[in-house]
Amino acid sequence: MQRFAFHSRLKPEKVDEYVRLHAEPWPELLAVIRRHHIRNYSISLWGTELFTYYEYDGDDYAADMARMDAEPVMLAWWRHTKPCFLYHEQGWYYDDLREIFYTP
Repeated sequence: MQRFAFHSRLKPEKVDEYVRLHAEPWPELLAVIRRHHIRNYSISLWGTELFTYYEYDGDDYAADMARMDAEPVMLAWWRHTKPCFLYHEQGWYYDDLREIFYTP
């Protein structure tokens, strides 16, 4: 299993919309996420900053992410969520966070 964490920023005027979208995620979106071996997915909000965490339990992360990114439901979801990000116009959404400590 691999753990991933990310940081990103929302446009201040889009925070409520982003929270609303995630309060009722589409069931087919959740199925796609699970089908591509993502588990324990969480998004936390602090002001306009997002902290995302998930675990990957598959065998080929790059291939699973490429397949998931091409899923029609994922593309539809992003049409709603990506414009909420501060740097959407530049195509920047997340910074990878480096894990420096872990204990099970």
